[in-house]
Amino acid sequence: MLPKPREAVQQITEVVHGAFDFAELEYLGLKPDDILDFSVNGNPYGPAPAVRTAVADVRVDRYPDREALALRRALADHLHVKPERILAGNGSMELVWLAALAFLHTGDAVLVLQPTFGEYVRAAAMMGARIHACTAQPESDFHLDADAVQHTLRRLTPRLVFLCNPNNPTGAYLPVDTIAAWAVAAPRTLFIVDEAYLTFAGNAASVLTVQTDNMLVLRSMTKAYALAGMRLGYAVGHPDLLSALHKVCPPWSVNALAQAAGIAALNDTGHLAQSLRDIAQAKRDLVQHLQAAGYHPLPSATHFFLLQVGNAATCRKTLLQRGLLVRDCTSFGLPAYIRIATRRPPENRRLVHALETLR
Repeated sequence: MLPKPREAVQQITEVVHGAFDFAELEYLGLKPDDILDFSVNGNPYGPAPAVRTAVADVRVDRYPDREALALRRALADHLHVKPERILAGNGSMELVWLAALAFLHTGDAVLVLQPTFGEYVRAAAMMGARIHACTAQPESDFHLDADAVQHTLRRLTPRLVFLCNPNNPTGAYLPVDTIAAWAVAAPRTLFIVDEAYLTFAGNAASVLTVQTDNMLVLRSMTKAYALAGMRLGYAVGHPDLLSALHKVCPPWSVNALAQAAGIAALNDTGHLAQSLRDIAQAKRDLVQHLQAAGYHPLPSATHFFLLQVGNAATCRKTLLQRGLLVRDCTSFGLPAYIRIATRRPPENRRLVHALETLR
């Protein structure tokens, strides 16, 4: 008889994600290059040209820097913080898992602000934590009730709080003063603030401007910098917090290609700025065209947003057969909604035309 995994592991359920399911495409007889992917919240204009040059020059026969020192220094200059307050990771998702591994005991209370990214719950469940939720409702366009969250914090005194800002999948943005007030009022709680999509939110402030010692800020370079295939992210926080994550992190988790790509992407500020301007305009146009077609996109601080379509699974399947992939939000507990991430204008028009035929 095979040995059984830990009971907590046996209870974990698989998390659904966006992007291609290559087995599904193969079954449907579709090729990835023939699909327009609106299901991932990335930069449709791709990485900076300098990234390809930097990657081509990497010595792949040499181990990468375990500490990602050059990348962390580049990030430190970019954020105006000290390198010892930064830890690089194999995508921000790895950092979510490291936080759970480093700080959670069996039975600890964890608060997750929902609907949101499913890996927060899975990472906490892996450690046997007791998971609680504060859930935003459609009546408020999925904006959280700050007082209700504050009340829950006082009642639970959770070990960890996971929150995404701006949130995935809703695009709702929490004022940083609200988050800071929660953290100050709950000094025994570690707040994991995932800012993976903040770059797409215009001039929205980062909690780095009000960061407290019990706050760990996660950032992704796979989204705005279009490095999804590289898997690259980083955490910013008190050195003692990062030291704990570092102790449970596998060595060489950030490969040499990702480190080189990250530095090159940070240095090409022009490409990012132009991409963000183009995406913002494309989103405004896309929303207007959907409204003209009779749809009601929900307000969002980012380039992605929720759209109520009735049956999300059916809508996704129909669009995929037409070469368009959207995110079915059933896994977020929103079976009537799809999530759409803005792409380039001609691609957006193709999606609008397809959705027009479904009404």
